[in-house]
Amino acid sequence: MSKPLIIVESPSKAKTITKYLGKKYTVIASVGHVKDLPASKFGIDVENNFTPQYVTIKGKAKILTEIKKAAKAASSIFLAPDPDREGEAIAWHIAEELKDKKEHIFRVLFNEITEKAIKESLKHPGRIDDNKVNAQQARRILDRIVGYKLSPLLWEKVRRGLSAGRVQSVAVRLICELEKEISQFVSKEYWTIGAMVEGSIPPQFEIKLIKFRNEDINIPDQQEADRIRETLSASEYIVSSVERKEKKRYPTAPFTTSKLQQEASKKLRFTASKTMMLAQKLYEGIEIGSEGPAGLITYMRTDSVRVSKDAQTDARKYIKDTFGNDYLPDRPLEYKNKKGSQDAHEAIRPTSVDYTPERIKEYVDRDTYNLYKLIWNRFVACQMNPAIMDTITVDITAGEYQLRATGSAIKFPGFMKLYQEEKEESEISSDEAEEGVIPQLTEGERLNLISLEPKQHFTQPPPRYTEASLIKELEEKGIGRPSTYAAIIYTIQDRKYVEKREGKFYPTELGVLVNDLLVEHFQELIDVKFTAKMEEELDEIEEGRLEWREAVGDFYKPFDIHLEKAKKDMRNLKAEEEATDIKCEKCGSNMIIKWGKLGYFLACSAYPECKSTKEFRRGEEGKIEVVKEETTNETCPVCGSAMMIKSGRFGRFLACSNYPTCKTTKAITTGVKCPEPGCDGEITEKRSKRGKVFFSCTKYPACKFATWDKPVSQPCPQCGAAFLVEKRSRSGGSSLVCIKKDCGYKS
Repeated sequence: MSKPLIIVESPSKAKTITKYLGKKYTVIASVGHVKDLPASKFGIDVENNFTPQYVTIKGKAKILTEIKKAAKAASSIFLAPDPDREGEAIAWHIAEELKDKKEHIFRVLFNEITEKAIKESLKHPGRIDDNKVNAQQARRILDRIVGYKLSPLLWEKVRRGLSAGRVQSVAVRLICELEKEISQFVSKEYWTIGAMVEGSIPPQFEIKLIKFRNEDINIPDQQEADRIRETLSASEYIVSSVERKEKKRYPTAPFTTSKLQQEASKKLRFTASKTMMLAQKLYEGIEIGSEGPAGLITYMRTDSVRVSKDAQTDARKYIKDTFGNDYLPDRPLEYKNKKGSQDAHEAIRPTSVDYTPERIKEYVDRDTYNLYKLIWNRFVACQMNPAIMDTITVDITAGEYQLRATGSAIKFPGFMKLYQEEKEESEISSDEAEEGVIPQLTEGERLNLISLEPKQHFTQPPPRYTEASLIKELEEKGIGRPSTYAAIIYTIQDRKYVEKREGKFYPTELGVLVNDLLVEHFQELIDVKFTAKMEEELDEIEEGRLEWREAVGDFYKPFDIHLEKAKKDMRNLKAEEEATDIKCEKCGSNMIIKWGKLGYFLACSAYPECKSTKEFRRGEEGKIEVVKEETTNETCPVCGSAMMIKSGRFGRFLACSNYPTCKTTKAITTGVKCPEPGCDGEITEKRSKRGKVFFSCTKYPACKFATWDKPVSQPCPQCGAAFLVEKRSRSGGSSLVCIKKDCGYKS
């Protein structure tokens, strides 16, 4: 007897669905896309109205054969890949392969992988949404045009292996322009004056000078600060007003994709890629002991804050039973979507509040647990009463000067009992940073001056992007879509256009050069507003208001003109040479500045007869200065020459000074012995493929010891471990921690 066939894209999702439906259905997985544009050629017939040529992806022929075989025996076919444009495209490609079963093919959308949601969707199947397919097809073709046409130009002019992207290049531009703004920033001196005072009731508290004769005060230098300090030292401090208020702090909306990525970056230090990978697992299903697999969250690609009535009801019941009526609002809380939101799916929330974080903790790894807890807590908190804060603002007069103290205390925690949104340093206001404990005071009360301290400050440049702030910027400017942010951030690092240092993005020399070339020759392509407009057009295609071929054609015509012009006019960095008066140490010829895989370097003009190279830097007024190679006391184990410290693609290393005759290289060790039992290796600094520094054993791969934290050759004073590691805090500080996690030593 034939059974209905359900086709999903993920094996884990197939397993979870099979658990809920039993043997009444056959469930198989396509394991992602089955067809795509060819990898080895352009694959788009521009002359024939941008007709794409789709081919079976390498390795997917066997899966397609299995799908066709299962489809032949099926009474009906339900295509159930993810409920978004990519999922619609997967469903469409599979349907194209099953044309003879066309009348029996249906599309179903699972916004959550739960028994109720799956059975309900199967009761109301639809057909493939051609508009969604066309929107995905337009994006794929646009990205192929840019990648396939523009990347070879960069290979020719800069170096092989580079890529340009319709959205990734705009992200690089944002980072480059911010870096330029930071480098051009001129810091200005200013001073503040704070005082420590006490009233009739302890404790002492701090006040800050804010006004002079009712005007905001500006103290430009120490001379002015000292003059004001002298006046304030001789003044009487009198409380002029005490203002107490009750302020409500409302909960934040449940997660959208971008907000989840931002919060996971700030709170858990997860990359966007890691967040989405873990969220996908939670959506598709996690093994919960004897219960089997269960989908724990709703679909994780969404721009909506909408929540179903059933989910609100479940959350309200949990809040009442767990926290009591004081924490439960009179009615369910609703949140408004941002303008332009597609609202195709609910917010990201737990499929059931009964799956508490503690209930699932033993079945998942730490990172999955932490992300689920973040989602669960934020969802339940979004249906709780606001927190009530007691705030106090005290104004104090000292002659013609006005000083102020602010403080707050939690009167009722409300939703904050469960969840508080994380803020980056740049998002914290000065008032929030300076709030403190203030005693009971009355108007007219005289205060005793304990101390008076002027402080020098300098204005700071704007902060560099973190993953969270870059995602926020991309979303606010309408660049890309939440589902693409993880891929964008991964690609710009993988291509070495930007690098992450202590959580901040810095453009590389390569990134700045490529960005400058693209801005010069493809101004419109990587213009923020133009890219945002293209995203809006993709949305219009999905809504059926714009024909996809028209949108692609409008993009292609001006792009092709700019491309042909750039082929002739763009600088060829590979061919450029800059003469210098620096002499080659080996043959006496003048050295020239050339561009290579690792950026600009000095090369002997007598190449290929002389292959001498040097690192250099530009000093004052652009003067070329050779970077002196660091000599060491080590000798080459092969030829006995001195070893020198050099820099390469994966960081610093030791190289024989007799290069190129002798090409011996060695890793630079930290001087710390490997802690693994029986290993006689040392810990050395290395760089990952994405440029992140880590530390591992010189005996790799025989010894696989590795750590992200820098080893310090200092034994633990608490447990005697051979060394400590240096850990960096969010604020940029550092501490020494024992390598043994169960020790707990920290200084």
